[in-house]
Amino acid sequence: MGDTQPAIREAARQTAPHRRGAVVAALMLSMALAALDSTIVSTAVPQIVGDLGGFSVFSWLFSGYLLAVTVTLPVYGKLSDTFGRKPVLVAGAALFLLGSLLCALAWNMGALIAFRIVQGLGGGALQGTVQTLAADLYPLEERPKIQSKLSTVWAVSAVAGPAIGGVLAAYADWRWIFLVNLPIGAVALWLIVRHLHEPERTSRARDARARVDWAGALAVFACGGVLLTALVQGGVAWPWLSGPSLALFGTGLALAGLVVVIERRAAEPIIPGWVWRRRTIAAVNLALGALGLLMVAPTVFLPTYAQSVLGLGPVTAGFVLSVWTLTWPLSAALSQHVYRRIGFRDTALLGIGTATLILLAFPFLPYPGAAWQPTLLMLLLGAALGLFQLPLIVGVQSTVGWSERGTTTASVLFCRQTGQTIGASVFGAVANGVLAARLGGAGDLDSLARDLDTGTAPEAARRAVADAVHAVYLGASCAAAVAFVVLLVLAPRRFPVRAE
Repeated sequence: MGDTQPAIREAARQTAPHRRGAVVAALMLSMALAALDSTIVSTAVPQIVGDLGGFSVFSWLFSGYLLAVTVTLPVYGKLSDTFGRKPVLVAGAALFLLGSLLCALAWNMGALIAFRIVQGLGGGALQGTVQTLAADLYPLEERPKIQSKLSTVWAVSAVAGPAIGGVLAAYADWRWIFLVNLPIGAVALWLIVRHLHEPERTSRARDARARVDWAGALAVFACGGVLLTALVQGGVAWPWLSGPSLALFGTGLALAGLVVVIERRAAEPIIPGWVWRRRTIAAVNLALGALGLLMVAPTVFLPTYAQSVLGLGPVTAGFVLSVWTLTWPLSAALSQHVYRRIGFRDTALLGIGTATLILLAFPFLPYPGAAWQPTLLMLLLGAALGLFQLPLIVGVQSTVGWSERGTTTASVLFCRQTGQTIGASVFGAVANGVLAARLGGAGDLDSLARDLDTGTAPEAARRAVADAVHAVYLGASCAAAVAFVVLLVLAPRRFPVRAE
């Protein structure tokens, strides 16, 4: 790809400085669409169910979207390396907006779930391509700036999403939760089309278009969809060892074997073997997979702990969780001053090592405790994870050239998303197992939380919930320790950064 470098540098000059600013604004708007999606929808679930029905399957509003985003990430990563970032981002944004419009027009819960999956198909392109373009637009020394801006978008969305969703559901109509995406997305699309310039593809790149691994893309999509469905629904819709669960896992493993066969024969595989053969990329993939897993503990279980054990209201409980969105982007922005001195790996080790200790401290909080105690831990955890995640993303993107950056970024995000899916299943099983042991098999975490909210549950139930959440945090600390060991053993001390 050496013959493309002058063209790439010329394209970079065309997008800087004023055009680059417009493109960054478009990237932040695109990221906001993806970041707001789940948080803004969650607060309107009662109104949606009240209007459309389908309470027994409403969880697929989130699971379906998550599945579609996760399984399409590697496909979009490869396509962006082959066709360029701009067409993939434009197509993804258009598909996301189409899904949003269709969601607003949904006539029943089945239709809404199907249209949420359409949204997710576009959301996969938004997440992966935005992160890749951020690395394309900025040299290594400036990448922390754009990454911290994107982190801030996620932080603001985590806080603002539930509030916006609640206001729209209460004072307008839940359909506006999806319609509000349209003007935001339209502005982002206009900025991308007008201001983002990419180099003309070389003859080698044009030849690659004819060899796009569409069979591999379909196989990856099918395999990921089946396995993630098994993980999301296992222990919820059916028991883990039931017929549907075993059938899904068996089908998923068979499809995984098919993916390996197809990818080995493909001229331009969707998931090339070098993603796992290169130590740096493999180590970062595994470490960020562990990050996705450990993040389930605070994001899913802390609000229940705050309300059921500490006795806080929903708004205050949300604040206890959201404080980590204040320190995470701040720590990420400052991490460049650390990794320029000690390197990407050692900075990430410092962050995840600290996070391990913080997560391990949670089970030692007194019962019932005060709200400031978990709040302080969340502030510290956000700072530690900001120091962990951003150096790894910036570092791994800097080890590859333009033609491999989309695939590399997508593999990292795919592993993090998969970790979250696995974490939700594993930690859900852990929490319910502890509750069953403490209360003799009575109830699960959700039903007990409702009883505690109405003040009808006994004191033993509160203690059981505290023990269950403590067990989850202990598991999260183990996941953080695994990430630490993976980086220490697999990742090189100095990332093989390419000269720019």
